[in-house]
Amino acid sequence: MHVGILIALLSATLFGASMPLAKILMGSVSPWLMAGLLYIGAGLGLAAVNVSRRVVGRAVAEAPLRKSDLPWLAAVITAGGFFGPLCLMFGLARTDAASASLLLNLEGLATMAIAWLAFHENVDKRLLMGAFAILAGAALLSWQGSASLNRGALLIAAASLFWGIDNNLTRKLSSADPAQIAMLKGLGAGTVNLTLAFALGAALPAIGDILAVLAVGFLGYGVSLVLFVLALRHLGTARTAAYFSLAPFIGATLSLALLQEPMTLRLIAAGGLMALGLWLHLTERHDHDHVHDEIEHEHRHRHDEHHQHAHGPDVPAGEPHSHKHRHEAFVHRHPHFPDIHHRHGHKRARSDGPS
Repeated sequence: MHVGILIALLSATLFGASMPLAKILMGSVSPWLMAGLLYIGAGLGLAAVNVSRRVVGRAVAEAPLRKSDLPWLAAVITAGGFFGPLCLMFGLARTDAASASLLLNLEGLATMAIAWLAFHENVDKRLLMGAFAILAGAALLSWQGSASLNRGALLIAAASLFWGIDNNLTRKLSSADPAQIAMLKGLGAGTVNLTLAFALGAALPAIGDILAVLAVGFLGYGVSLVLFVLALRHLGTARTAAYFSLAPFIGATLSLALLQEPMTLRLIAAGGLMALGLWLHLTERHDHDHVHDEIEHEHRHRHDEHHQHAHGPDVPAGEPHSHKHRHEAFVHRHPHFPDIHHRHGHKRARSDGPS
């Protein structure tokens, strides 16, 4: 299995596991304060990891965020950490919880649509069919009644759109250190959410509950986001979002054990749809002659077929390593995903089926 797929599935597993854990803690922590503490837990936890690595001299060879990345990072925090939660807050005040849960599944579709239409990422029929199967399973898990199209529903759809924008803009940063990206995003989004929570009159719970939420945030939001960014690097936005859409099923499955919730026909049917979508994605093969344009960029790499370049005296020895390097233009053919080296255009969608 491709390493990017494994990373995306692990990211979805951690985030999905955070759902039932957050539900257990919801009795003592308000929903809006919960969101802020989860983000802050991600930011503080990753900050502690970064500091400890530097102290023991085990810093990872990743490209740091540069000055040119800051506008993209600001846009990510603004879209995903401010406008998304803000629309969700006002939407929840105007619609029922069942409709809100269903409508929030639009995030995956929004992410894929933006990647396809705005950033021209290749999306073939097989990927679309798999994504709709996974999202149909997620919608089935969320469905508890009819969803009325009112102002609240439109606001929640807008929140999904902002998170779809967030996911696509994060791809612009995916060649940089994912832990640094996730840390800054967690601290930024956490600060915004906590400010809104306290403005709405939220009160801090007991210290034990705070620590528990922070721990869930570190794993379910922080580590999961690090893996999500790495998956973007390997798979591109649309495919990462499609695999990540398995998170609701993972959360529902864990709820059976953690919350003693019953096994239902709906859960079995949703699992079947998601298994179909996963199979369609795992058996995708995208293989054609493609051109690598000349490009200069910086990211963590080894000297594989895409990285044959000379080093100056300032480049650290050993692999993997990170430094600015230039790719010469060349043409070749092999199975690939729209990763950071395969963001070329397509005259038509290609999918040659299972290998």
